[in-house]
Amino acid sequence: YLSIIDLEKWADLNDVHRNGVYVHNAEDGKGKRIVVSSGPDSLQHIKPLVTVPPHLILSLETVWIYAKSDRQLEEVLNAVGDYSRTARGAILIFLLLQVTHNTSTGSDKVAVSTSWTQYVRFLPPENTLPTFWTEEERALAAGTSLEAALISKLRSLEREFVHLRDSTSSIGWCQRRWWNAGAEGLNFDDWKGVDSMYRSRALDLPGTGHAMVPYIDMANHASGDDTVALYDTDVDGNAILVLREGKTLRMDDEVTITYGDNKGACEMLFSYGFIEDSMTSGREIFLDLEIPGDDPLKLAKKSIAKFPPGFKLYENWSSTEWDGGFVWIVCVNEEDGLDFRILQTVDGERELKMFWRDMEISRESNFRDLLKDEQLWDVFQLRAIATLQSRVEQQLLALEKVKASKFPMH
Repeated sequence: YLSIIDLEKWADLNDVHRNGVYVHNAEDGKGKRIVVSSGPDSLQHIKPLVTVPPHLILSLETVWIYAKSDRQLEEVLNAVGDYSRTARGAILIFLLLQVTHNTSTGSDKVAVSTSWTQYVRFLPPENTLPTFWTEEERALAAGTSLEAALISKLRSLEREFVHLRDSTSSIGWCQRRWWNAGAEGLNFDDWKGVDSMYRSRALDLPGTGHAMVPYIDMANHASGDDTVALYDTDVDGNAILVLREGKTLRMDDEVTITYGDNKGACEMLFSYGFIEDSMTSGREIFLDLEIPGDDPLKLAKKSIAKFPPGFKLYENWSSTEWDGGFVWIVCVNEEDGLDFRILQTVDGERELKMFWRDMEISRESNFRDLLKDEQLWDVFQLRAIATLQSRVEQQLLALEKVKASKFPMH
């Protein structure tokens, strides 16, 4: 990896403009941070603190632009099919090729060198993320909502890794450099590494969507009034870091952004590997939900539902609320008016469609709003609450079981 001292040279070479700020290592040794390098008099408040040109913004679109001049990148993107048509898939594959390039030597060099080839050397894998925890560390999450999320994530990462291997094993250089290289080849930890780079640094950039923005992604998180700056896109397509209205900066102040003020403790730990010191509660949890095994529509429901398979409990001032479109699909059946049919599309393909009382509804429909107009709305509500109550009780029992095993009564 490269020293953070060299990041400013990289920024100069790649036209990343800074307005009185720079990046250096945090005093506590935990990561890096953007700090103010000059006094308030020399800091030009009318200008962005950081400006990153469009070609450096790593998005679904820019990955495919890179692929036009990188045959090996294009080969892998095409080989994995639809996965590379998502921002996450395309960016992870791009990052993987940059890492592979940096570990290749001589004539075995992989991928075309870009500005990102050097930048990823400033980004060691975020080994604090739960996907890198040891078995003993994962045991600490037993009985919590993080446990299910972590198990699901590791399974998802493994499926992605197997798909990558199966899709590229017939490509000569992939076979030689990744799959038949022994200890020097590609392994599951490498895939977890690029996943952690992406998950812990990706921004939802206005006008672009999910993307990675070099230099700006060095900014640490602070919520509420402690958030100093905001990221945005200017009229020229540059990614910019701007000072929040009413905020002032002094020499050596840290420039922070928010990763999401409303994110709960579980999501912060899962995606970024830490929980804010100021967080006094979990704020929200997501509990997974299984469709009962005796539901004759179980397979169709799982196949067509676009909602996350569970529900969220969250704090709303002095009360606890819940949200989850999946719950309503679980709670209704054929006798209520729910139906699934396989229809032929205009291009001859066969597609599963969902119907409510013979009216076709999209996968993204707000099912709750449909049910709300029904005479049996009170019944549907009761079913939903009973489903939630049963799942919450199940989670509490799991926690009590873990607690009893770790702290037995004498």
